[in-house]
Amino acid sequence: MRGVVIAIDGPAGAGKSTVSRRLAEALGYRYIDSGAMYRVIGVLAAECGIDLADSARLATLCDAVHIEFIERVGGVRTYVDGRDLSEAIRAPAAAQLASKVSAVPAVRERLVAQQRAMGATGAVVMEGRDIGTVVFPDAAVKVFLDASAAERARRRAHEMHGTATAADVAEMESEIAERDARDRTRAHSPLRPADDAVVVDTTGKSIEEVVASLRALIATRSVALASHK
Repeated sequence: MRGVVIAIDGPAGAGKSTVSRRLAEALGYRYIDSGAMYRVIGVLAAECGIDLADSARLATLCDAVHIEFIERVGGVRTYVDGRDLSEAIRAPAAAQLASKVSAVPAVRERLVAQQRAMGATGAVVMEGRDIGTVVFPDAAVKVFLDASAAERARRRAHEMHGTATAADVAEMESEIAERDARDRTRAHSPLRPADDAVVVDTTGKSIEEVVASLRALIATRSVALASHK
């Protein structure tokens, strides 16, 4: 199915990033990480000493930067005005910064506009928290990935620390709960599945299993779309 947008949403630790990258690679699509864009704004705001409650300055920052996702050896890198911020935006603090700036309507409006521009030509797998509900409500395929709180905490702890000790998991579960509460209850673009999204529970499933199930879904949707032409 060429030329369409595949929207993949879900909370932290559900497997969105890895699944989306693998799926895009398998389909020959571009991969766009919308969450990385909010991380970029959060990290840059912290660098510049911008108060995260200062909507006007955050909006100006969004307008001033140019974010690109470029395929390199080893994976997709995130560049901002030619500067590689791939490592900086994956630091633990960046996730909390992203969650806070994403609750600012002016930031969401500007980044959503940029995301729509990036996906305007189709043939993209875009992941985030409001792709199917706000950014591309007419996406051909909408998926909401989820997992149990314990599974999500274990995955993120391993990703951040290289291990998943009981202490690391407990700390991560607390951070995830705080972020979930903020993301799900914000007034602007709250985290939720689109009404027509397919909800996939990834608890206990391998990346390969999840990607295979999504490819089967896409194949089915492709046939359905073709029959309506």
